Amino acid sequence: MKKEINLILKSDYVSQYEDGYPLLLKEVLVDFEKVTQEGTIVNLLTSKKKFVAKAYHGLQNKGFGWILSRDQSESIDTTYFTTKIKTALSHRESFYADDSTTAFRVFNGEGDGVGGITIDYFDGYYMITWYSIGIYEYREDILNALKSCVEYKGIYQKKRFDSKGMYLDETDDFITGERASEPLIVKENGANFAIYLDDGAMVGIFLDQKDVRKTIRDKYAKEKTVLNTFSYTGAFSVFAALGKAKKTTSVDLAKRSLAKTTEQFEVNKIDVDTQEIIVEDVFNYFKYAVRKKLLFDMVILDPPSFARSKKHTFSASKDYVKLLKEAIQITCKGGIIVASTNSANFSMMTFRDFIKRAFKELKGNHKVQESFTLPKDFRVNPKFKEGDYLKVVFIRKL
Repeated sequence: MKKEINLILKSDYVSQYEDGYPLLLKEVLVDFEKVTQEGTIVNLLTSKKKFVAKAYHGLQNKGFGWILSRDQSESIDTTYFTTKIKTALSHRESFYADDSTTAFRVFNGEGDGVGGITIDYFDGYYMITWYSIGIYEYREDILNALKSCVEYKGIYQKKRFDSKGMYLDETDDFITGERASEPLIVKENGANFAIYLDDGAMVGIFLDQKDVRKTIRDKYAKEKTVLNTFSYTGAFSVFAALGKAKKTTSVDLAKRSLAKTTEQFEVNKIDVDTQEIIVEDVFNYFKYAVRKKLLFDMVILDPPSFARSKKHTFSASKDYVKLLKEAIQITCKGGIIVASTNSANFSMMTFRDFIKRAFKELKGNHKVQESFTLPKDFRVNPKFKEGDYLKVVFIRKL
């Protein structure tokens, strides 16, 4: 039984938490210093000792912890987590039934009622990601709950405990069951991806972009030249090539992107020699492309929220307008820019303002073709809009 402690909410914030806001913040508490051990259950009370919500204390880059229940008598145990996971699984039944996609999210943190944890499915294998020591304190309850709810080949984990959400490098991310093959081939809308469940922080594919990749393949790629920047393992390039793009060019600073992107092409039977993979700082490549007067029919921008190379530092909130201007200059008239960000620090409205500013500063015109937020399996809590972090806009250069 985890320790419980009562904390008082500042009066200005009571209505916000009564209305269902899920993230516990230090600044809303009168006496936050009373709780020192992560994993502690916190009963939030008004100044008149009226119960508002039950939370757990877990430090992460977003806050102080997460709300778990509105019922003061509810125990946070295996039964509690089993109920949450069963409900989450019921919302993904259509994904389990779709043979063309065997990789998706089955539990999306606060969107499924428990902030600080995600669970992803990879063709019979499950990956739990822990975002604080606080939620990791419940690992046995959560693991037992998951085992009781699903049939699995194996279960893996990633620990992202530090204040910036960085991956804690472990010798082994495997927990139980049988180990996955390396690589493990999973499907997404009929395409193949080679992933690695026990190879550092990332498995090799970002599941939240599945609808965007499908749209590129099905609607925009045919007979087009496509530049994929910050390309990682080349997932967008694969879908563009499968959509009969004339040629894809993938650019990423990481040396391993060459081998990883090559592998993704190969598992989809795409001739790598017909594509281009460049290991280079994206901003240096933009300068090269301008100098050589290169123009592309489609430019894909999916930078990390924050990145640093030897010569450049990129912050999405500060530098996205500049990035767009670079892309606009090497996009054909009538061409498409796919602008994407996973930064939760600004809204879709602000992101669209970035796009307007970039074109205005270059004295150009554009038309928004369509936009995307998180796919259906990435459930979002309606009381926590910042949880819907993904923003993708397809822009036509006029």
